[in-house]
Amino acid sequence: MNSPIPLDLQAKIASWRLRAAEGTLTLEEMKEAVVFLRAGRLGAATAAQKTAATRKKAIAAIPAAEDMLADLEGL
Repeated sequence: MNSPIPLDLQAKIASWRLRAAEGTLTLEEMKEAVVFLRAGRLGAATAAQKTAATRKKAIAAIPAAEDMLADLEGL
């Protein structure tokens, strides 16, 4: 399965984690990490909004339970 995170960013994240665990991560590297990680979250928010819109359309297409029962009673 392919990850939505590019390989170069995965490598940077691994490096940041290692350096943070060692206590050698600089403030500038922390800021860089936050910028990259927030950019990814903004993309996820956009995708979530698209999914929510699709879900609303699907729910709107489902008939009401009362209507379905009324159809059954008419048989």
